[in-house]
Amino acid sequence: MADKNKPKGGKGKSKKKEKAVVKEVDVLSPPAMLNAYYIAHNAAAFLEFRGYPWPGSPKKKGKKK
Repeated sequence: MADKNKPKGGKGKSKKKEKAVVKEVDVLSPPAMLNAYYIAHNAAAFLEFRGYPWPGSPKKKGKKK
């Protein structure tokens, strides 16, 4: 028989998970601007992707199924 005093794999002390540190993102940083170059067609689209909608822009309509 196996040793009864031997601890099993998952029954030891649990380790606490560290929380991920959230940093402020700079939308004008070089990697962000490179990403914007590939995803946005113009300045209005860039601002809309970043969460600043253009005043008076038409609302997006969702696809109906």
